[in-house]
Amino acid sequence: MHRFIQFNDETIDSFLVMEMADLTKTLSKNADMNLKYGPFSYLDYKEGTVYVSHFWDHRKKEEEVHGLKSDIYLRTIGNLHETTNDDVIDYIEKVKATSVPRFAKQLFVIGEEARLEEICKSKRPGTKKSFETRRKLYRQHFEAQLKVNITKSVFTDALFNSIFLLLHAQSPLEEPVRINEDIDLAMPFLHRQITRFFETRNTKDVVRICLEMVDVIDEIVRKDMLNEYFHLPEDVYNTEEMFTETFDDLKRKDPLANQDVLEEESTGEEEVIDEEFRTWHRETSDKGESFLQFDLDQGSQSDLMGEGVREGDDGDQAMAMVQGSAKETEQEQYQNVRAQEQERDELGGGEGEYGKDNRFAVPHFISPTIPTSEDKHLYNLNKGLIAPYQKKLQKMIEKTLEHKRIQPRSDLHFGRLNKKLLRFITDDNPRLFYKKLNPSSEIDAVFSLLVDCSGSMYDKMDQTKLGITLFHESLKSVRVPHEVIGFWEDTNRATKTSQPNYMNPVLDFYSSLKPNSGSEIMQLQPEEDNRDGFAIRLMTERILRRNEKQKFLLVFSDGEPAAMDYEQNGIVDTHEAVLDARKQGIEVINVFLANGEIDEGQRRTIQNIYGNYSILVSDVEDLPEVLFPLLRKLLYKSI
Repeated sequence: MHRFIQFNDETIDSFLVMEMADLTKTLSKNADMNLKYGPFSYLDYKEGTVYVSHFWDHRKKEEEVHGLKSDIYLRTIGNLHETTNDDVIDYIEKVKATSVPRFAKQLFVIGEEARLEEICKSKRPGTKKSFETRRKLYRQHFEAQLKVNITKSVFTDALFNSIFLLLHAQSPLEEPVRINEDIDLAMPFLHRQITRFFETRNTKDVVRICLEMVDVIDEIVRKDMLNEYFHLPEDVYNTEEMFTETFDDLKRKDPLANQDVLEEESTGEEEVIDEEFRTWHRETSDKGESFLQFDLDQGSQSDLMGEGVREGDDGDQAMAMVQGSAKETEQEQYQNVRAQEQERDELGGGEGEYGKDNRFAVPHFISPTIPTSEDKHLYNLNKGLIAPYQKKLQKMIEKTLEHKRIQPRSDLHFGRLNKKLLRFITDDNPRLFYKKLNPSSEIDAVFSLLVDCSGSMYDKMDQTKLGITLFHESLKSVRVPHEVIGFWEDTNRATKTSQPNYMNPVLDFYSSLKPNSGSEIMQLQPEEDNRDGFAIRLMTERILRRNEKQKFLLVFSDGEPAAMDYEQNGIVDTHEAVLDARKQGIEVINVFLANGEIDEGQRRTIQNIYGNYSILVSDVEDLPEVLFPLLRKLLYKSI
């Protein structure tokens, strides 16, 4: 279902997010480094993601940009290359034994960021403006927080606020605010420690200063911090476990039932029964009538060795972690598996094929059912309503085509010789040739109409069908191929690793030009969620297979994309899908449907996705009047 994406009551600016994402990839020198919004800013080493903070929302544009950039500078230029993870892990383990672990972690963050800020400004002087803005805004924030926390007697938080203000003091003579007797007595020592942060050369130095301060603070405060201003995630720093697994770690660890070893060597006098035990392997041409499968549950260890060793094969499931996918071998037939993998790849199951945010989206193209008598009746009613527009449009197009057909093709420099040869004598530069009239070609265009079938379309679907009927009847009358496809995501079946997306092509490029086609449009119904970027990419693939010169993709929707794990990145992914389609020569136009006044936030968001190629319809009742000039303009462009 459509809903506008809000971060702290502010709609995401997709252009700004993409700009920051590009900056992240550039500074990290890693094209796979992601950017995400979060409550706090930090670098997730395991996921390869830079998180920027919502702290910069609700501010002037310039302040927001500088704040986001400062987060990115600290993570990519700073944490990524300058922070020693082993020292961070060691610090986290040590402060767990204190009564103020939340305070200790945040103290380390501001101390390490003070060191990294100087490194960033030294390596890239152009970052100074962003850090200046960052310091100013954080000082304003913590000055306000300090007053609030002292008033509420939240002394540990007030102490942290005071430490931050002293660390980023505008003057070396700035004095700490009085908090309570115990803290005030320790403040001279803490103040001296704070100044040492600017002498640190590495993470270990920051850790040492923080531990000395925490030892004192643990004695003078009664409770840990209540608020979290900065975040030090424990799990993301422990990256070693991802790479230290050896072959021995893959071996079986559970104890065997027993360990049998032959104590005496064989004398050769034992009774031996020679009996054939049929199994199948590459040596056999006949599988036999039975197979034996062993499921080793407990097992016994022995020193007996078989007479032969089976050669490993690419298709073995035991090697699946290395091979990645099944292959056909001489031993077994994998046609079914291979066919399934090929079908999955054709449908877009491959990771990254339709964007990283859609790597788990699975497309399902369903076949439309035969229209019922009710569908045909409703469609005929729609045809009657749009008939005046359709006939007017058809007449205008036909007149234009006729005008092109009867334009004279005489007075040329080459071609067929004209009968009027007197001009050869009278004119200095005579035009004595003409060309035989050629009939005008048909409109060289193709249209794809993509219809949002999310649940929020329930009050707009009837009018949307009316507008699509106008498109269909008008395009059919001038023989322009087109298709109408509804799309939605199945919310109930969607999981973290599989998100079924249904595409319902009620009209395809071939059936759309049949005389009696159209009533299939009435099968479009509001369903569930919508993953717009994925649907646009699928339609781009389909329309690129067409040979027509002009290709148009019209997206009928009533809001932003909304699907599983798609809220934050849905706008950016959809915008990227639109840009990719336009780069390949497809004109993508959005028809935004609303039942009421469109607020500025909605206008800005739709413009962020589609640019200026969006038509905002505040009242769906006016859809036919709005679509008529659009269709006329697009068809004229194709003549």
